[in-house]
Amino acid sequence: MASKTKSRKRTARATPEGFPQSVAESAQKIWLAGLGAFARARSEGDKMFELLVERGQSLRGQARTVADQAFKNVRAQADATAATAAGKWDKLEQVFEERVARSLGRLGVLTNKDIDALAKQVEQLNASLKSLSGGSRKAPAKKKAATRKARK
Repeated sequence: MASKTKSRKRTARATPEGFPQSVAESAQKIWLAGLGAFARARSEGDKMFELLVERGQSLRGQARTVADQAFKNVRAQADATAATAAGKWDKLEQVFEERVARSLGRLGVLTNKDIDALAKQVEQLNASLKSLSGGSRKAPAKKKAATRKARK
């Protein structure tokens, strides 16, 4: 079965006589607190902005210092690597030249040293020939070039 709900009469609470006035005062205080917060945020906002600008400048200087140091480190490593590579390249070139010289020696090709030694021997032989022949021998005269007649 359905039960009946009892209806209660709502009675208006007793309101103090100054209630509308206290609401107005409270609203006024809230308004003033908001204005005060706005003014403080505005004045401290400028200070905060200046503080942030100073902090940014400080960080920019630090970042520049760190970047410069990193650049110097990279430059030093690149220079060291280039020097090492140059040394390795020179060594590789020397090994290559030695192997080519050995191969040419096996084939019987004369080296610069051999040619220089032969040139010295030829000079010595020429000197000994001059001393044996008396050294007064004149060089043979050059032949005159044959003259041609111009065609007409």
